[in-house]
Amino acid sequence: MTTAAFTAQLTTALHELYPGPEAAAVAALVTETLLGLSSLQRRMQATALVPAEVVAQLPALQTRLLAHEPVQYVLGTAHFAGLDLEVSPATLIPRPETEELAQLIAQEQAGRTGLTVLDVGTGSGCLALAVARALRPARTVAVDISEEALAVARRNATRYAPETEFQQLDILRITPTITPGTLDVLASNPPYVRDSERTQMRANVLAWEPTTALFVPDTDPLLFYKRLAELARV
Repeated sequence: MTTAAFTAQLTTALHELYPGPEAAAVAALVTETLLGLSSLQRRMQATALVPAEVVAQLPALQTRLLAHEPVQYVLGTAHFAGLDLEVSPATLIPRPETEELAQLIAQEQAGRTGLTVLDVGTGSGCLALAVARALRPARTVAVDISEEALAVARRNATRYAPETEFQQLDILRITPTITPGTLDVLASNPPYVRDSERTQMRANVLAWEPTTALFVPDTDPLLFYKRLAELARV
C-alpha cells in the first residue's frame, strides 16, 4: 500500500465521524506521525510503499478513532509550540489558546533572566516546558493534582527542559513550595467549563479527556481563578 492509499483509506473510514476536510487532516496527521514525515514529505512520497508493520496497524487505528478517541491519544503525541509532547488520557490535550499564552509570556518576559515561573495544572507540561525553554535560565515549577499526569510531564521535561521542578498537590488546598516574594510569572489554563455544560461537549472530549482538568461546579465556576489570584500574591 502506498502512502497516498494509506491516507485515503483512513480518510474514507473517518468520513462517518468527521466532516471531509477534518477527516483528511486527521488521516494526514496519522500518516505523517507513523511514518515520521512532514506534510511536504508525505505529498512528495505519495507513491512510496508503507512498511507492512504500519499497514497492519490501520484496522486498530480506525477502530479507536471511530470510537471518538482523540487522535492525539491514539498516536500518543501532540504538537505544541514546536514541541512533540507525549500525551495520554491522564493529560488534557494541549489547546491552541494555551500555546498563545506561552507565546505571550515569552514576549512579555523577553530579556529577563533568573525568573521564577509557576505553572498550575501542568498536565502534559506543555505550558511549563514551552515557557521554560523561552525564558532560560529560569526556575520553573509545575504542579498538578494527578500523579499520572506528572509522570507524563516529567518524561516530556527530560526531552525539553530537564531542569523543570514538579510538585504533586491539590492547588485548592496546598500552596506550592516557592519562597514568598519570589514568584515572577504565574501561568495556568485552569478548568472553567461548568458541570451543567457537559452535555454540550463533543464525545471525543467528554469520554476521553480528564474531567478534573475541564469542569468546575456551577455554584462556583471561578474557584480556580480565585485561587490563582491568591497565589499571585505569594
